[in-house]
Amino acid sequence: MSLLRALLVWIVIALLGALAAQLLLSSDPGYVLVRHGGIDRSTTLVNAIAMALGALVLFWLVVSLILLPFRSWGRYRETRAQSRIGEGLDALHQGHYTRAEKLLEQSANENPHYEPAARLAAAQAAIARGDAAAARAHLDGLGDRHPATRAIALAEIALRDERPIDALTALDAPAAQPLPPRGLALRADAWAQTGHAAEAYGLLGALRRQHALPEAQLAVREVRWAAASLREAADANVLAERWEALPKALRTETPVVLAYVDRAFALGWHDAALRSLETALDARWDEQLAARYAALEVGDPEHRRARLERWLQAHPSSPATMLGLARLHHARRDWTRGRELLQRAVEQGAGSEAWVQLGDGYAAEGDERNARLCYANALRAARNEPIVALPSAPPVPPTVAAEHRDDHGLPHLRDPDDLTPRP
Repeated sequence: MSLLRALLVWIVIALLGALAAQLLLSSDPGYVLVRHGGIDRSTTLVNAIAMALGALVLFWLVVSLILLPFRSWGRYRETRAQSRIGEGLDALHQGHYTRAEKLLEQSANENPHYEPAARLAAAQAAIARGDAAAARAHLDGLGDRHPATRAIALAEIALRDERPIDALTALDAPAAQPLPPRGLALRADAWAQTGHAAEAYGLLGALRRQHALPEAQLAVREVRWAAASLREAADANVLAERWEALPKALRTETPVVLAYVDRAFALGWHDAALRSLETALDARWDEQLAARYAALEVGDPEHRRARLERWLQAHPSSPATMLGLARLHHARRDWTRGRELLQRAVEQGAGSEAWVQLGDGYAAEGDERNARLCYANALRAARNEPIVALPSAPPVPPTVAAEHRDDHGLPHLRDPDDLTPRP
């Protein structure tokens, strides 16, 4: 049908050309003389143009008829390739992996335009049925025609099999450069898996510029890679350099701060770790960071006590702050104040750690019965079992209670060295 339409178009063009020549040359039709083999043929210019156009139409028609079988065969192959890639993708989606692989491979061999997508899908079908060798063969079929596509597919397979070195090798192929956005994302993930999170973190700018991943995923990776790069710091200088290079907002993220604190303590930078925790908690309160600060046993105890008391005033329901203050009071043998804080912490859901500290306090006072009960409650809390309440403490005389309570409403314990009876 397309051939007939084209023929009609050419005929119309020829007629319009002849008509235009007739109109333009009506006053002077011109004269054309053709001499060949001793024979002279003459005609007007209008007739010569009409005959030339007719000859062109006839020549086009003959050539089209000759090429018609080849064009029909090409269209048939293209239609068949389209049909097979469509059926193959549908079979892959439905889980008919063997059939999908066969159809997709046939489509790739029949039409080069569909080859990259068809071979990638065929490799996925081979992987789905557990044939890694067949998947590699499908990707090798791409050859050097689509190097970036082949490198990305090989890297995905390698990362799926937890072979990040092989993924980097595939992505570093010279023919695959420059890598498209998907390749950059895979390279960053591979660097992170090989223990070079700093290299992965350095690719974040390129990933954002090329929109390789959604911003939410990039934000998660930024925190994870920053924390991992701090844990990988070989010495204190590298740790300080990487920490200072982080944006201020990132230096308040809980995983990043904890990674820096753990590595700084491992390298002996106790003061730097304390300052980082205090800065992060002042900027944004986080119970996990508060628990880490409360568990520290370095630095000036009075400084840490003052910090914890100030934070407890701002966050009166923080169990981590109560535990930290109770630990400091126990270190000063201030059992009463520590016990009151631990009881409040238990009420706020502090869990087994608070019960262990309570047991230690009762044991230090010689109250073995309550100490054993606290230790048992610590086990119950760890197992999410019901807690057994402690026996009620004897009431404190009102005059003493009113006279010896601190700013938090907790009773002061008298200095054990001060044995002078009060009036």
